[in-house]
Amino acid sequence: MSAPETEVTALPAAVQGQPVERVRRDGVEYVVLGTAHVSRSSMEAVEALLEHERFDAVAVELCDSRAQSMRDPEAFKQMDLFKVIRQGKAGMVAASLVLSTFQKRLADQSGIQPGAEMKAAMDGAAARGLPLWLIDREVGTTLKRAWRSVGFWQRFGLLGGLLASVFEREDIEQSEIEKLKQGDLLESAFSEFASGSKPLYDSLIGERDAFMAARLREEAARTASAENRRVLVVIGAGHLKGLCALLREQQDDPTAKVAELAVPPPKARWPKWLAAGLVLLVFAAIAWAFHRNASLGTQALLAWVLFTGGFAALGALVAGAHPFSITAAFIAAPIKPFRPGIPAGGISAMAEAWARRPRVVDFDTLRDDIVHWSGWWKNRVARTLLNFFLVSVGTIIGEYSAGIHIFKSLF
Repeated sequence: MSAPETEVTALPAAVQGQPVERVRRDGVEYVVLGTAHVSRSSMEAVEALLEHERFDAVAVELCDSRAQSMRDPEAFKQMDLFKVIRQGKAGMVAASLVLSTFQKRLADQSGIQPGAEMKAAMDGAAARGLPLWLIDREVGTTLKRAWRSVGFWQRFGLLGGLLASVFEREDIEQSEIEKLKQGDLLESAFSEFASGSKPLYDSLIGERDAFMAARLREEAARTASAENRRVLVVIGAGHLKGLCALLREQQDDPTAKVAELAVPPPKARWPKWLAAGLVLLVFAAIAWAFHRNASLGTQALLAWVLFTGGFAALGALVAGAHPFSITAAFIAAPIKPFRPGIPAGGISAMAEAWARRPRVVDFDTLRDDIVHWSGWWKNRVARTLLNFFLVSVGTIIGEYSAGIHIFKSLF
């Protein structure tokens, strides 16, 4: 239930007018403050609540990785590019960097670093010796669940939206900044798609409301059973209504609920089967061509090498890759069916990282460089990730093009 009127009027000036709800459950009072991610008043409201009220813990809408990023903004400089590529995380790192360009533009335009109110809550908890509860789901899991929740064509829309944010040079519209003051950073980054897609909205907002409500209950159950415990909960205003409702009504075992929502959904198998089926058909056609005529078979095999290798190399060339990386892409793409594991884009990207090892300055200037589209070609770290993406796309285009050409030549 909402705070009694007497409590609202007793709030400090910086908190009055801010969205605050008080929820009591299982002997715990949760003071839930809805914040704006680009608002100085939200940061001041967090500081004022911590100064004027007594709390036994502070909970924030952050996961471990985002909290670590706030505590140590320079941590990404220790990134091991070879390890990122080998583990298949290059796409996720690239997506995170693209989102960071959106945050950087917001900070430059508004004068407020997105998430400043979360940093104030963490600093306030540390200064008072209070336990800090990180209650949000890992951002990587959220992005994976969002990606896998939508259909094939919607994914192209999401990629297009991310790429457009890189090439966009104009200021972010004031209406978008106002949305952030009432909503969620991830939702705002994908606002056009989230508003028209229930699965996407659920992944970005609904599931996280349920996850955070369960995390609060889970953390509360782990602490001592003293009555009248009080927890300050700092979340984006877009989560306030949903989280408070679930905090009152959720009956699931909190640990089980957290575990359920923390697991990325399994990858759809049909794209892999479709790709494997295409390659099998193409190689069956090549075998049939050799059966008919050795010269015809040689031409079909050569077409496979030239199309797949050529488009992969073209992707590396567009990325501004080193000649060694371009050659690696050309060699790796045609033998992809016989070389399971690291894709051609990964091999070319590792060759790029070896041929042009990122310098300290590339990590130092990475976040600033990628705000402008040209920085993706100038910065060695960004260019390596761009090389991975474009070679991977080129390989796929090459496989389909080779298949079409070979079948046309045979039938």
